[in-house]
Amino acid sequence: MPTKKRTDANGMSRGAVNTQLREPEIRVLRRFRLVFNAVKTHFQQVEKKAGVGGAQLWALSVIRANPGIGVNGLAATMDVHQTTASNLVKALVNSDMVAAEKNGPDRRAVQLRVLLAGSRVLRKAPGPFAGVLPEALATLDAETLERLDHDLALLIEALHADDRAAGIPLAQM
Repeated sequence: MPTKKRTDANGMSRGAVNTQLREPEIRVLRRFRLVFNAVKTHFQQVEKKAGVGGAQLWALSVIRANPGIGVNGLAATMDVHQTTASNLVKALVNSDMVAAEKNGPDRRAVQLRVLLAGSRVLRKAPGPFAGVLPEALATLDAETLERLDHDLALLIEALHADDRAAGIPLAQM
């Protein structure tokens, strides 16, 4: 038996928000769309040209720049959770793009290095390897970044966002 939606005196569903956006909200929403679309377009181009996802490409570039880096070092460099870095490494090893060897003094720790297939992927992939958003943020001055950080913190609070999502690369969202 179908259930009836409960509505208020104006006929709006309970819990519904006013969908009429004001001009400042519209401008900001459009700016977010531009940012998200720029990021999405970059990652689509990466995948099309390189054949790997953006997060894998970034991990590959970090490993090439730091031969012998371990999974924890990769996680720290990419500012992602260790499990995320481990999953990226697993995929790269399974694709024969990265070798994971236990050659160092601590035989428990894995040292990573890029293999020939990984070098080929990096040669044909469009940059920036970390993505367009980190590169764009790096061009901003400290004052702008501070202001942006503060304002985004307010937005995140209003969204009641899960802090754990901060450790997930944009390319995997």
